[in-house]
Amino acid sequence: MTDADEELVRALHDEHAGALWSYVVSLTGDRVSAHDVVQETLLRAWRHPEALDPARGSTRAWLFTVARHLVVDERRSARSRRETVAADLPERSVVDESEQVLQQWVVAQALTRLSPEHRAVLRECYFRGRSVAEASRALGVPEGTVKSRTHYALMNLRLALQEMGVSR
Repeated sequence: MTDADEELVRALHDEHAGALWSYVVSLTGDRVSAHDVVQETLLRAWRHPEALDPARGSTRAWLFTVARHLVVDERRSARSRRETVAADLPERSVVDESEQVLQQWVVAQALTRLSPEHRAVLRECYFRGRSVAEASRALGVPEGTVKSRTHYALMNLRLALQEMGVSR
């Protein structure tokens, strides 16, 4: 490296490194890798001094563009797809099924407050997963009746749940 090259890199570093580093940190969120990107960007500037000619445009804009390309390339590379090793294994979460059991009990209690016709249409459409046509055949009523009973059954179920203190 000649004295002129060294002076160029030092001048670029002094003038642009701080802003460039902040920009790269905002892209990556990683302060350590931001230093690597800034160094590589300045190295590329040293290798391509023709890009720094003021007649070609802003030096800072060129540096920021190079840095952004380096960040994108790093994200696309295989290095970023490697597994990360953790010192400790994450704890396994223990599922507390009591909330689900309680909700099932509340819904079952609310269903007892509905008419037998409304319970039957909900059983066919929601619990058995049947379509309107299939529920119509199973219940022996027209499809329009299934649709209207479903509408009113859900409305009454919502009211029953609200009366029981459920506010969803």
